[in-house]
Amino acid sequence: MLEVKNLNVSYGVTPILRDVSLTVKQGEVIALLGSNGAGKTTLVNALMGMLKAQSGEIIFEGEHIENMQPHEIVKRGMAQVPEGRRIFPYVSVLDNLRLGAYSDQAWRKRNQSIEWVFSMFPLLKERQNMPARTLSGGEQQMLVIGRGLMSRPKLLMVDEPSLGLAPKLLSEVYEILGKLSEDKITTLLSEQNARQALTISSRGYVMENGSVVLADSSHNLLNSELIKEAYLGR
Repeated sequence: MLEVKNLNVSYGVTPILRDVSLTVKQGEVIALLGSNGAGKTTLVNALMGMLKAQSGEIIFEGEHIENMQPHEIVKRGMAQVPEGRRIFPYVSVLDNLRLGAYSDQAWRKRNQSIEWVFSMFPLLKERQNMPARTLSGGEQQMLVIGRGLMSRPKLLMVDEPSLGLAPKLLSEVYEILGKLSEDKITTLLSEQNARQALTISSRGYVMENGSVVLADSSHNLLNSELIKEAYLGR
C-alpha cells in the first residue's frame, strides 16, 4: 500500500530525514518507534505532503505522491492524526468530527461515519454538543482519532497517541487502534511507547537521528535486548 524509498527531508539547510525506507502492506498495523526528536513526526508530515522531500520516493497504491499537496493526498485515502491533539477548542465535538469529512465522498457519508465513530467512542456521543475544549486529554485524543476516521481513510497515520493518557484511557484507545484492520483500515503508528505499539502491530521500524536503524517483526523487537534497554526500561 505504501512504499517509501530513500526519503530525505530538511528544515532549511538542516537534514532531518536521511535515506528513510519502509513499506506498509494493506491491513497491517506498523509501529514506528523512536525517542523524541528521532524524526517520526517529520516522516509522518512528509508522507502527508506537509513537508517536501529533498529526494526520494513516496508511493501510495502505486502512485507517486511526494509532490502532491496534503488535500490531494487525503482524497487518495491517507489521513493523519497529529501529535498534540490539535482540536478546534471552541467548536462542538460533533462539528470537530464533521471537519474530518473533507472530501466530497466522505462528506456524503458523514452521518454514517459519525455513527461509526460514536460506536467506537461512546463518550464522544455523550458529549457531542459540548465544546471540544471541555473534554479531558484522553477524550480529546479519542476525538482527533475519530476526526481522522471521518475521511474514511485507507491508511491512517497516528502520531504519539499515548502522549499524556492515563493507563485506562490508553488501553481503550489502543484497543480501538488494534481493531481498525477489521474495517479495512491500515495503520502506521508513530509512538514512543514501544511496548504498547508493538503489542498491536505486526512489524516495527526503529528510528534514530532521522534514519531507520532497525526493522523487524513486532515479536522479535519486543524480545530484542536493544529494544528492551532503549525503550522498555530493561
